[in-house]
Amino acid sequence: MKSFLDNFTGSNITPEALRELKSKIKTKRVEKGEVLLRKGEKSSSGYFVKSGLLRSYTVDEKGKEHIFMFAPEGWVIGDIGLQIAEKESDLFVDAIEQSEIEVIRSDVFLRTDLPGEVAITKRDRRIYVLQKRIIMLMSASLQDRYLDFIDTYPDIVQRVPQKMIASYLGVTPEALSKIRGDMAKK
Repeated sequence: MKSFLDNFTGSNITPEALRELKSKIKTKRVEKGEVLLRKGEKSSSGYFVKSGLLRSYTVDEKGKEHIFMFAPEGWVIGDIGLQIAEKESDLFVDAIEQSEIEVIRSDVFLRTDLPGEVAITKRDRRIYVLQKRIIMLMSASLQDRYLDFIDTYPDIVQRVPQKMIASYLGVTPEALSKIRGDMAKK
């Protein structure tokens, strides 16, 4: 997928609505490590990843990072609380790799005149991944959580440092290394 607007190819969206959407989407190149959103900020944007890799995370009072979500090519990332509740961000969003993104004003996600399957597909995919992740964190073994990570993000396992994967899984890098070693022996 080259653009968020590709979601609307073949849909019944009017040319006028498509032009309006285009006016609310700006393409931007971001460098590795560049922060797009900081905890405590208010933002009116989400980010569609054209190329590269983004992540959202929070930092606890001890300074430890907790990765909430990764966004490889074709995924949308942001802080949903900003878009729905108009609150300050609970998350940071930054680039893990040099990336090309589309900055999408949040009102695009809240429109009700867009073809239903487009809005539902993007939103439901994100909600499903997060719901499954919460259930896994509550009840699954580290091995099962790691296998689910590989299943959810097959294209980024080699692109993300082990410490970030460990953060996402809620374990230390040493625990992740041990489980990976145990799995390799099987």
